[in-house]
Amino acid sequence: MERAPVSWVIDPDDPRAPPQEIWDRMTPEERQRVVDALPSELEISEASPPEGDFHFNAKLAARDTLGGYFQSIGKRVYLACELPVYYPAGRMVAPDLIAVRDVEVKERACWSVSAEGKGAELALEILWNERSQEELENLAVRYASLGIPEYFVFDRRRRQLRGFRLAQGSARYEPIARKGGLLASAVLDLDLGLEGDRLCFYHALARLPEPREVLARLGAMVNDLMALREEAEQRLDEERQRADEAERRLAEALAELECLRRERG
Repeated sequence: MERAPVSWVIDPDDPRAPPQEIWDRMTPEERQRVVDALPSELEISEASPPEGDFHFNAKLAARDTLGGYFQSIGKRVYLACELPVYYPAGRMVAPDLIAVRDVEVKERACWSVSAEGKGAELALEILWNERSQEELENLAVRYASLGIPEYFVFDRRRRQLRGFRLAQGSARYEPIARKGGLLASAVLDLDLGLEGDRLCFYHALARLPEPREVLARLGAMVNDLMALREEAEQRLDEERQRADEAERRLAEALAELECLRRERG
C-alpha cells in the first residue's frame, strides 16, 4: 500500500518549517520541496527598520573578518548575515550574523534546521538605532528557547558589547564574564572586544585584521614590490650599459692589438 504524500502549506504572512514529527515522515523529495518553498526574502518589518551604513558596514565587517580567518586556518564555519533561519514549527528568525561550525560553507537562501541537522550556534545582533530594553530581553529569551548556545549584542552607538551563553542544561542565558576587557566565544574559539566603535575579534590577544586592512596591506606590498622591480630593472639597465661599454672597449683593444701585430709582421 502506497503512503499518502505528506504536505505542508507555508503561510506567506508567517512562514514556518514543519514540526519535526511531520518532517520525519516526509520523503527526501517532499523535504526538498518544503525547503525550496521557504522564503529567503520577506517584507521589512516596522519593528526592524534598516539602519544605514553604521549597521550594515559593521555587520559585513564581522562576517568577512571571521570568514577570512576561518578560511585561512582551514576551519569549516558557516557565516551569514540576516539569513532566514527556520526552526521546526517556529517563527522565522534572522539575526544580523549567525555562525555554525562543521557544516558545508556554501551559499544558502535560508537555513532549515531540520534539513541541516543543527541550528545556529552563535547569534550576533548589531544595534545603531534605539531599541527598547524589553525588546532586547525578549530577543534573548527567544534565542535561548531555540537553544542557540551563544548570543552577543554590539551597540555601536553606545560602544557597548555584551555576551551571553546558555547555562548548562538550561534554556536561559547567563552573562559571559569579561577577561582583560574581552568576551570569550567558545563557538568561534575567539575573543570579542571593542576598539572605539569597532567590533573586533582576537586570537591569543592578537586582533584579526578586517578585510579592508588586509587589502591595504596587500596594496602596500604590491607597491613595494613594484618599486623594487623598477629599481632592479634600473640596475639591470645600468649593468647592461656597463657591459656594453666594457665589450666596446675590449673590441677596440683587440683591434688595436691586431694592428700592432700586422705592423710587426
